[in-house]
Amino acid sequence: MIADLSANWPMYVSVIIVVLAIVFYMRDSMPMELISVGIIAALLLLFYVVDRTTPNSESVSTEALLAGFGNPALITIMALLVVGQGLFQTGALDGPSRLMMSSYSARPMITLVGAFAAVFATSAFINNTPVVVMFLPIMAAFAEKMKVSPSKLMQPLSFASVFAGMTTLIGTSTNLLAAEKYESSEGVSLGFFELAPIGLILAGAGFVYMIVASRFLLPSREGMEANLVNRSGRQFIAQIAISDGNPLVGQKAVAGMFPDLEGMTVRMIQRGEGSFLPPFEDVSLQPGDLIIVAATRKTLTDTLSSQPELLRQMWQSREGADSDGMDEDGGTPRLMLVEAVVAPGSRMIGRAIEQLGFRRLTNTLVLGVQRRSRMMRARLGEIRLEAGDTLLLCGSSSSFRELRASRDLLLLEWSQVELPATEKSHYARWITLGVVALAASGLLEILHASVIGAVAMILTGCLNIRQATRSLDLRIFTLIAAAIAMGTALENTGAALALAQGVVNFIEPFGTVAVLSVLFLVVAILTNVLSNSATAVLFTPIAIQAANLLGVDPKPFVLAVIYAANCCFATPIAYQTNLLVMGPGHYKFLDYLRFGGPLVIVLWLVFTFVAPLRFDL
Repeated sequence: MIADLSANWPMYVSVIIVVLAIVFYMRDSMPMELISVGIIAALLLLFYVVDRTTPNSESVSTEALLAGFGNPALITIMALLVVGQGLFQTGALDGPSRLMMSSYSARPMITLVGAFAAVFATSAFINNTPVVVMFLPIMAAFAEKMKVSPSKLMQPLSFASVFAGMTTLIGTSTNLLAAEKYESSEGVSLGFFELAPIGLILAGAGFVYMIVASRFLLPSREGMEANLVNRSGRQFIAQIAISDGNPLVGQKAVAGMFPDLEGMTVRMIQRGEGSFLPPFEDVSLQPGDLIIVAATRKTLTDTLSSQPELLRQMWQSREGADSDGMDEDGGTPRLMLVEAVVAPGSRMIGRAIEQLGFRRLTNTLVLGVQRRSRMMRARLGEIRLEAGDTLLLCGSSSSFRELRASRDLLLLEWSQVELPATEKSHYARWITLGVVALAASGLLEILHASVIGAVAMILTGCLNIRQATRSLDLRIFTLIAAAIAMGTALENTGAALALAQGVVNFIEPFGTVAVLSVLFLVVAILTNVLSNSATAVLFTPIAIQAANLLGVDPKPFVLAVIYAANCCFATPIAYQTNLLVMGPGHYKFLDYLRFGGPLVIVLWLVFTFVAPLRFDL
């Protein structure tokens, strides 16, 4: 026993490092990036000592331990994150979102089912994080119309996007990592839709479970979005100038409302020295008109995003406009919306916006003014500011950086959002479709197609370099690199073979299907406390070794790891979309265990029943 321990000590130390890594990841007491880099450092030190003390023992080279940073699957994941960010930044999915909201009143259940179907279909081909971000406000609005708590829809939204990851090779990073490990070990590649037959069955079972169990197992709790809705319901007084070529020219009011100003209450139209008040009978909008409207911030944002020409005219007609803040083509730069409060003692108090020369002074546009005490009916530039007024400002990021030092305005940093470059949305859609088509048809490898798509997003202006860089999550990058290093250490020291041997020896009397089922259950449990990417990388070599010991095809075992690693439903830390919906759904940790835990068991049972039929086991 002592001799065996002495001979195999690198294997035991490797297992200890992996166990400690799981513990530290679960405790979440340190930044994930630090834990991942620490793991790589520990493994480098371990095998440096092995090389120096026992040169004839099984070791792992430095190149092999660091190979994760250049792993093709990791590069593919990073490229797909950039492609997904391009869709998000251009608002490429906003149009379908608005269509769903407009059709809900007429066909509520069909629209709700269609929304979940859209989440599922989209998440099968692009990173699901931006998809969930897009649909969060839609689900909150659906919950309000259904008169139910948003907590009834938020977890199902996240889980629907995860189900989609089980159907295609690029559905999640987990699939790519496991497939790459399988190909490097066995020389066999998985097809683009290799996961679809069982993946669709598991997704179907998951949707049936959510329809039934959401009534009983999800809490009925007021979510954070209730506060957001109340806040976003505040009315700003805003002004729209009608110039030549404006799409509003010639429009007439219908029942006192203008069709292209949906959601806005027009309070006054000023034409020269005269003005028109509601209901605006027989009034057609003309160039030079000023429209004074009351609208929420969300309505203003949606209008400017869907009508980029209107925003461009407003920006380029500002006082003192020059080349500063313009993009490289001399057009509208990437603009941001920020709320700012007029500070007590501000030099702006008592002075009108035009009198201040606000645009020239701050290089920002005042899109709206909100005053708690009363609703104003006046030209935006004529409003005299008071302490506590909230201004909705539009400008470039450099303008707001300069305003942070202002003693006159208090920027509300939490309110900062970037307006999507919707004029580029068609580029983003075509690029994404091209990536999917090239990868699915086999004309290009997924790595090549995704990298080309990421570069195309930048070249076409859907993203700038800063936005693309921001989409490259350092936590994911270091986590996957550390997971690959741990998997390499387990495999090369024989730990993976020993673990597989232990599982097979214990379960083998019950048959191959039992081994496959237990493997699925173990991975499904660990993916909820570790991470799906790390779990897939660690268990794929173990699954291959188990299949080889049983003398069967490793593919069903690799697929079992992939499906199980995607069963990240039982904890909020299991997957990033679970964390995204935790706030809007006002969930507690146990809410995930209560609703997602049984879902893991359901999918395990369905897989155990379906897998033997699918693979003739």
